[in-house]
Amino acid sequence: MKIHRIDHVGVIVNDLSAAKDFFLDFGLEVQGEWEMEGELINQVFGLNDVKVACVGLGTPDGQVWIELIKFYNPSDKREIQQPFANTPGIRHIAFAVEDIEAIVAKLKKKGTKIFSEILHYEESYKLCYCSGPEGIILELAEKIK
Repeated sequence: MKIHRIDHVGVIVNDLSAAKDFFLDFGLEVQGEWEMEGELINQVFGLNDVKVACVGLGTPDGQVWIELIKFYNPSDKREIQQPFANTPGIRHIAFAVEDIEAIVAKLKKKGTKIFSEILHYEESYKLCYCSGPEGIILELAEKIK
């Protein structure tokens, strides 16, 4: 038995367009868009009458794949809870980046909430957390050479 890698990360969103725009502004590219419904997807999710729209985003080299998923049915009417970095559960997606300063400047210009300025972790990484729509938290990490 062998685990190769994480295949993708699924992020459930209410506003598919806003989440898509956030990741496009960040630098990912749309790899595909589709809708699904029917018995197979009902079984996959363990729900009834499922209808979803999805956007697959990734890096040009294919190393990253994020699926944004909007449930049209069944819908979850609860308000989005804006989590803190220490809220239990899967909390952030970390990206290894180059030129963290340029990326953070671009995200700030687009109105993205930045948790702090770029910080140095010892002499190994520059780090910064930012917050996108619907409580999506990204960690940006640039290895110091």
